[in-house]
This record gives sequence, structure tokens and C-alpha cells, in this order.
Amino acid sequence: MNVYQKLLEIREEKGAGFLVLLDPDRLQTNHLPQAVETYQQAGVDAFLVGSSLLLSNCFDQTIQAVKQTSQVPVIIFPGNSHQLSPHADAILYLSLISGRNPDFLIGEHVKSAGLLKEYNLEPISTGYIIIDSGKMTSVLYMSNTKPIPADKPDIAKAHALAAQYLGMKMIYLEAGSGAENHVPIDLVREVKQAIDIPVIVGGGIREPEMATRLIESGADFIVIGNALEQATREEQLQNFSQAIHWKKKR
Repeated sequence: MNVYQKLLEIREEKGAGFLVLLDPDRLQTNHLPQAVETYQQAGVDAFLVGSSLLLSNCFDQTIQAVKQTSQVPVIIFPGNSHQLSPHADAILYLSLISGRNPDFLIGEHVKSAGLLKEYNLEPISTGYIIIDSGKMTSVLYMSNTKPIPADKPDIAKAHALAAQYLGMKMIYLEAGSGAENHVPIDLVREVKQAIDIPVIVGGGIREPEMATRLIESGADFIVIGNALEQATREEQLQNFSQAIHWKKKR
């Protein structure tokens, strides 16, 4: 079973998937095994590894460290074509369709395609849509793109539907790392109603209750990053896991 099919199975079994985003620049490799084990015990379904900007050369080392301990998929969340590793299980092959920067629509993909084949990495084609969160986030600055206004769900719907028609397998609605506001509930609902492919939602989700509301609105996968970076407290993780895995609780 490939990683994409595994994610679909998780969604079917648990109602939604719990994904943790790890930023290599913010991690201490020697502490990773314990952190990964703590995340897994809490019920995390997969790890995303990557960042809009890397200041160190520890990307491959981080992937290896996570993979050595992880029993769930380790998926690259690339900020550019340099964030690749043969040790990952898959890569979210993100096309930044909310912007008009050709580098992030197709350019970085052309640069990375040969290595993906050489590494035998499973690409999960994903339409990446940035939603205005009330501040300039790293992904906006580094991609030199504009976000979709948070109060314009029709624009987001049209982009998501175009991505589906282009053959993309997933939609990622992103508020950005450290966002002031998460993706609006109503926008998630309208996008989900317009398309037939899974919806990932990330950025600015600080409370388990908000994760539940986003899932009730149509999110199939919730990505938590900054909210868990200060500590991997088991209680906090369990609260997020229980809030996201609504179907498993019934």
C-alpha cells in the first residue's frame, strides 16, 4: 500500500488524520527519537518535515532521525526543490496554485523531478492554497505571492476545483506557520463541498476544539506545527488526537 492510500485509509478509519509538521531548523536531532515516540503514542498519523526557509544543512539528517523511530509515514513538506531525501516515504508535491509565481507552480517541480525518480519517492500531487491569515507569513514572503482573501471562499473554491480537474490528489488550505488566524470555518466548508478530493488544513490551529470545528466543516487532515513546538506534552498531544480522531471515539 502506498502512502496516499494509507492516508485515505486513516481518514476512513478515524474520521480525519492528525499530521505533525516538523521544522528541521527548530529541532535537536538528539532529542528527536524521544519526541517522535511521544507523538506516536499520542496517535499522530504521519509526520511532515520541511519549511519555507532552511538555515541549516540538516534536512536529510532530520529525515533519517525521524524515520529511524517512526512507525507512521514520514512525508516531505518541501519549501523548495532542495528539500529532498531518499529516506522519506513520500513527498507532498505542492503546486502553489493560489499564487502566480511560476517557480512554485511548476519551476521547482522540474528541478526536483529527476531526483524524485532516482530516490523512488512517492509524489502526492497537492494543490497548495494560501489563505490570508492577517499577517505576512514566511511562506508568503519566500514565495513572493499573494494569499486568497479569507472572506472570498468563491475564489478558493475555484482554485481547488481547478486543481482537482488538473488531476491533483489533495488540496492543502494553508494559513501559514505562526498565523494570527486559522483558515475560516466557512471557507473550509465551501471548498470541501465543491470538490471530491481530500482537504488538508494547517496554520494557526492552536486549540483542539478548533481542530474539531475544522473537521466538522470538511477538513480531512489537520496539520499542527507551532502549537506543539514548545513542548511535546503528552496531555496536549492526546487532546489534539482525540479532537481530530472523532470517528474512532464512537
